[in-house]
Amino acid sequence: QVQLVESGGGLVQPGGSLTLSCAASRFTLDYYYAIGWFRQAPGKGREGVSCISEDDVSTDYADSVKGRFTISKDNARNTIYLQMTDLAPEDPAVYYCAATSTEYSGNYLPTFPYQYDVWGQGTQVTVSS
Repeated sequence: QVQLVESGGGLVQPGGSLTLSCAASRFTLDYYYAIGWFRQAPGKGREGVSCISEDDVSTDYADSVKGRFTISKDNARNTIYLQMTDLAPEDPAVYYCAATSTEYSGNYLPTFPYQYDVWGQGTQVTVSS
């Protein structure tokens, strides 16, 4: 199965920006039905942030990040990105990318952690002045 490695996390001031990367190996990303970004803050459950379909046509965002975060996929580099702008105090967490090979009907995009079966190790994002 694919291996996913996240990078790009770090410390940023409120209102700042970061771009996370998720590099895939062993399989190409377009083998998978959808790729998602999730995050988990201390003491909280893992939540969906954004996801993208294998053909790049469909994307989905959590309400809390709409208009601030952008997901994209570079098939040539076999890499997923999450551009994060206007970072806020509620954004700090470990960010994970994940892939699912389960197919769904229509244009449905899976947004829950249990729907994904391959996970990276995560990258820490800290927002602090």
